[in-house]
Amino acid sequence: MTAKEFQQIAHTIPHQPGIYKYYDADGKLLYVGKAKELRKRVGSYFSKTFTTYKTHELVQRIRTIEFTIVDSEQDAFLLENSLIKEYQPRYNINLKDDKSYPYIVIKKESFPRIFLTRKKINDGSEYLGPFTSAGKVRDLISFIKQYVPLRTCKLNLSDTNIQKGKFKVCLEYHLGNCKGPCEGLQTKADYDEGLLQLRNILKGNLGSVINHFKADMQQQAQNLAFEKADETRKKIEHLESYRAKSVIVSSHLSNIDVFSILKDDDKAYVNFLMVQNGTIVQTHTVPLETKLEESEEEVLSFAILNLRTSFNSLANEIIVPFAIEYPDESITVTIPKAGDKKKLLDLSVKNVSYFKEELKKKKILHLEGKTDMEKKKVLYELQSALQLLEVPDHIECFDNSNFQGAYPVSAMVCFKDGMPSKNDYRHYNVKTVEGINDFATMKEVVYRRYKRLLAEDEPLPKLVIIDGGKGQLGAAMESIRELGLVGRMTITGLAKNEEELFFPGDSESIKLPWDSDSLKLVRRIRDEVHRYGITFHRNKRSKGTFKNELEEIDGIGEQTAQRLLKEFKSVKRIKEVTEAELTKLVGTAKTRLLLDYFKKASS
Repeated sequence: MTAKEFQQIAHTIPHQPGIYKYYDADGKLLYVGKAKELRKRVGSYFSKTFTTYKTHELVQRIRTIEFTIVDSEQDAFLLENSLIKEYQPRYNINLKDDKSYPYIVIKKESFPRIFLTRKKINDGSEYLGPFTSAGKVRDLISFIKQYVPLRTCKLNLSDTNIQKGKFKVCLEYHLGNCKGPCEGLQTKADYDEGLLQLRNILKGNLGSVINHFKADMQQQAQNLAFEKADETRKKIEHLESYRAKSVIVSSHLSNIDVFSILKDDDKAYVNFLMVQNGTIVQTHTVPLETKLEESEEEVLSFAILNLRTSFNSLANEIIVPFAIEYPDESITVTIPKAGDKKKLLDLSVKNVSYFKEELKKKKILHLEGKTDMEKKKVLYELQSALQLLEVPDHIECFDNSNFQGAYPVSAMVCFKDGMPSKNDYRHYNVKTVEGINDFATMKEVVYRRYKRLLAEDEPLPKLVIIDGGKGQLGAAMESIRELGLVGRMTITGLAKNEEELFFPGDSESIKLPWDSDSLKLVRRIRDEVHRYGITFHRNKRSKGTFKNELEEIDGIGEQTAQRLLKEFKSVKRIKEVTEAELTKLVGTAKTRLLLDYFKKASS
């Protein structure tokens, strides 16, 4: 849609808060946005120069604009968020966090059981959480059961069944992990008191739990039950120790949520710390993908609403590193400069920075153990990034290898369905090339590989990666043309340092997103061909298979030849150095042999 076309419909857009939706020519939803004043916000897309190509591309694709008027900016904020979640428009921020989080459920039944679940169903049970780690939830349940004895059996403990004496206590009772409600040895009131202590522990409110146990200990001491009182004392000490480790900043802090953000081009990372009663009870970092020119403030506001909703936060204060527009006036937005809250914010920043660095370190994609659909997803991503006609489920990669300027060999690895197909790996001793010539070597091995496949009527790869510069890619293409294979498979070069892919004849390379699975797969293929080529090279050297010009000289053995090549890198360089340099390395006699040989060879 052009600015002129927009001016023709601008008068139909109201000066009120609401959300707007952009559609393309096929009626597909492109973008959802919110605005304090719809006409002003929508008009800004058609009256300013954008700095990114994506925003320009969005405006060019807009064919239809729809809007919904709401009563307040807060309503617009919430409606925008729900529409993005439901439709996931192409140009909106993408929250890349699709995990199903675990909950602790207090089952709706007589003498409720507690256990971990990932399914939250509307059955009247109480769900606490969600939590970010199932392992931590199990540890937490185990920790709680040390202090709050609750049943784990699945018996139907109705009043009628208990009164009829249908059940007998099990081993858990004798171990002290249960108080035996199945035989009527524990009242519902006492059991419910245990559930209350459980809720307090989960909310970080350990003070009330400790006070409860202190009252129990005093009562036990008065009743002369000194062994039980001593056990209770140990529980109190453990809980106090746990609280000392858990309270990060101050026990005087109320319930607050802490957020920090780290933005890097079109990627953003937001960390969330949920603090209750001075204890951090949740911590989570999410990656986001920005699509247009969203500011840090916009991205952070979007993430905050999603995270608070996902984790059912009821905190009435949020701590952030800079001012943001948060439409809920009942929530206090704090930008701390010092004190306990600043320490919490610094901790959040440390966590989000660590998260980003860890992602960078995960350069190699390991697909072992993944489902077929997960493997295919990576290949579909690579197909889309390189605009391939077919899914690259058969990829081959070539690399040349030499040792200190001598002994050239080549290696080829094969990946099928994203996994190494080691039976199809090949190594090549160069036959037609004299000396070190990477271009000619690449041409030879590519020609030999695909002439063989054609002769044996074997399937050709969908994608071939040449590990090297444009010169090696061009040499490989000479063989492809000679074999008449142009158009039957895609050939691309991989720059050794920049990790960029380029096609024959293209002036611009393709740079895959640095943390994408497709780039990780390409890296893994490259690393595998390096490993395979170097291993082959090392084995041949250790077996003495390689021969070179120096070893043809009578009186010059393999060790002397290796020493000369290691020092001077090539036979050509050895011919150029002085007699004194040679004598210093191999002695007078061998230097004379070398000089005599070079003199005869040049005459």
